[in-house]
Amino acid sequence: MTSRLNPYISFAGDARQALEFYKEVFGGTLALNTYAEFGQQDSPLADKIMHGMLETSGGFTLMCADTPSDDHRPGNNVSVSLSGDDDAELRGYWEKLSAGASVSVPLEKQMWGDVFGMCTDRFGVTWMVDITGQGG
Repeated sequence: MTSRLNPYISFAGDARQALEFYKEVFGGTLALNTYAEFGQQDSPLADKIMHGMLETSGGFTLMCADTPSDDHRPGNNVSVSLSGDDDAELRGYWEKLSAGASVSVPLEKQMWGDVFGMCTDRFGVTWMVDITGQGG
């Protein structure tokens, strides 16, 4: 799989409805995973979307999630996602993006099995790097 770059939108509880709407608009294949599916059955977010992805035949990819943040204003709820299985390439991007950045999640293995990190660069852009199928 090649690396991909796409928007990642955070919602305040209606990610499922938003992604279903975007599927109606763009078509494609929709995958939805809840917080309960990843071990958070007792969480208030259990039935909310931890990660959703719409992939279209035209090459569009849109990722979304319900997040507990109180700040979901447009502009504050969009991040850029870099993902794929090329460990060296993605770690290289992470090293450069996170230099001088505010790191909110260190690049390390997560409960869903991928290596993931999140940072806000010196220009205020939030980046998420996800390396699939890695042992970390």
